[in-house]
Amino acid sequence: MSLASFKSTILHNLVSTPKTRKTEKEYPAGTRGHVENDMDVCVLCGLCSIKCPTHAITVDKVAKTWSIRPMSCIQCRCCVDNCPKKCLSMGLRFQEPGEEKVTKTFKQSEKAIAAQEALMKAAKERAAAAAAAKAAQAAQAAQGGAGAPATNAPAQNPAPAAPAKAPEA
Repeated sequence: MSLASFKSTILHNLVSTPKTRKTEKEYPAGTRGHVENDMDVCVLCGLCSIKCPTHAITVDKVAKTWSIRPMSCIQCRCCVDNCPKKCLSMGLRFQEPGEEKVTKTFKQSEKAIAAQEALMKAAKERAAAAAAAKAAQAAQAAQGGAGAPATNAPAQNPAPAAPAKAPEA
């Protein structure tokens, strides 16, 4: 008896249209797709890989690369929310399924690497200048305690700025 009812279901499915709709390639706003990275802005800090609950993101500071395993990503948006430079975003398209798991690796451009190295050099120079100023201030304070007059104390007999002119008659 059940075979007869199954035959009717098969015949119905052969001649009727499907009850489901085809999937769209673009998804409406507000849905989450895949993670996109703007490598020219990324500083490879690694916060995204630390915050990723599935460890789908890998950051290699030496090789200047950022990698993601799209099939391990659960689109939770933790990496996007915790990125200090806001270089990560969620795309509207989902990852296409495939037979093998792939890892997408992005490398920083030479221009971005040069800009980051210039910023690091400037920061090191500022830190060195601040340390030198602090050391000079400490040395000056040590000398000031030994009996030398402090530089901030007013002079007792200031020299006149310019000699006064005698009026001509």
